[in-house]
Amino acid sequence: MDFDAARQSILSFIETYKAWAPFVTGVIAFCESVAVLSLLVPATAILLGVGALIGSSDLPFWPLVIGAGIGAALGDWVSYEFGHYFKDGVKRLWPMSRHPEMTAKAEDFLRRWGAGAIFIGRFFGPARAVVPLVAGSFGVNRIPFQIANWSSAFVWAFVLLAPGAGLLAWFKG
Repeated sequence: MDFDAARQSILSFIETYKAWAPFVTGVIAFCESVAVLSLLVPATAILLGVGALIGSSDLPFWPLVIGAGIGAALGDWVSYEFGHYFKDGVKRLWPMSRHPEMTAKAEDFLRRWGAGAIFIGRFFGPARAVVPLVAGSFGVNRIPFQIANWSSAFVWAFVLLAPGAGLLAWFKG
């Protein structure tokens, strides 16, 4: 199954089974936020499609934002704990071993911004799943990590879903 077919199937499922939409949106956001898994799931395209479904149907906006926010935060948490457990061994695992420059950039980013790098990194595609993994291996403290993680997850979910949901037009009018 190609990415577009997967995206269409998931969006059709959400449109048909609206009660499951917050949970499915959370699972998709989780997949987008877990290191390596994010490479296999076209989550951003799916979530943008979910935003459009909100705008064109009776899907509730806030439960989907909450579902996506929780899923994204849990995904980053898993990546962080994986990095925390394996420490420098993360650099020897695929795909990090194939792209050591990406790991070095993430470490420099964390040195410069600290836990704020988690918040900032959430909004940049490839960094979204890598920064929490490196933060765990790099030794960023859990409390500042979690504060940045959870706050950025909900802002990210809102920013991703709102345009399709038509909230930009609502704010203007």
